[in-house]
Amino acid sequence: MSANPIAANPVLVEATRGTMVESFHRGRYVVMKADGTVVAQGGDIDALMYPRSAIKPLLAIAFVESGAADAFGLEDKHIALACSSHNGEEEHANTVKAWLEKIGLSVEALECAPHYSIDPSAGIKQAFDHVKLTKAHNNCSGKHSGFLTTAMHLGDDPKGYIEEAHPVQQRLIKVIEEMGDCDVSSTPRGIDGCGIPVIGMRLRDLGLGMARMADPSGLDAKRVAAIKRIRKGCASAPFMVAGTGRFCTGIMEECGEDALVKVGAEGVYCAAFPKQGLGVALKIDDGTQRGAEVAMGAILRQHGVIDDARAVVLKKYLTPVLTNWAGKYAGDLRPAF
Repeated sequence: MSANPIAANPVLVEATRGTMVESFHRGRYVVMKADGTVVAQGGDIDALMYPRSAIKPLLAIAFVESGAADAFGLEDKHIALACSSHNGEEEHANTVKAWLEKIGLSVEALECAPHYSIDPSAGIKQAFDHVKLTKAHNNCSGKHSGFLTTAMHLGDDPKGYIEEAHPVQQRLIKVIEEMGDCDVSSTPRGIDGCGIPVIGMRLRDLGLGMARMADPSGLDAKRVAAIKRIRKGCASAPFMVAGTGRFCTGIMEECGEDALVKVGAEGVYCAAFPKQGLGVALKIDDGTQRGAEVAMGAILRQHGVIDDARAVVLKKYLTPVLTNWAGKYAGDLRPAF
């Protein structure tokens, strides 16, 4: 790992105001094939990083592959929720509550904390309506419900499922290592916003894992089926993956199964492009989501997932306009690579 990775990484996104570039976001990214071939890259892809919530499609593999989803008759919307960092809108929370009841648990079994919707308008409405927030409103409640469903199906004690030593987390670590062809036994550890462990890995290894989500042909039949179901679930219920106004939802509403895209905290994004057989992992050095989204949009364009027609529909996500408080145009966010 380089001594000063931020200085070494290229500028990926610029913010303009008037006639000049006012700010910029450095970062690193990798686009890969399932055989490990690097198709495109920028910056230090071998430096360690925390994948954060961008890794959720990989974490959902155990939930589907174990038979847990089928055992409880779960649908595409539940698969999408298992991959989600949702807004915590009422539709998300109510679906999670009904899901947990389906497996014989209540929202109190979730080991994440309640919070208002991360969508400002929805959060204000929840406060105005005096909504009683529950753990189901947590933006990671879908992922946690997938963990609980797997535990119930496989006979694990559901309590403590967020601890690294728990069988649920141990299965996830095994999946990460298999999909990324890596050993994370001695990499850094931390705690995510929802309480589960975060595990350090190279951007290259995360990109490989996503490439195998795009092209799982070299994997065993059970895993291939699980990956295809995850891709279908997210494409069929993109609102559940994120929610109103969100990049992930907007891209997948337009692109369907051509793009599985997933945000993570601190400027992380992942994607799988099945038609191209490509996986993507990127990390913005300063941790901003706006930089990560514009960079991911550029990669979607560069590799043909978003063509000219789709680019017109998705313009607000690809090159967001910056305005002042009066709504007057001030500048743009634009890719710089």
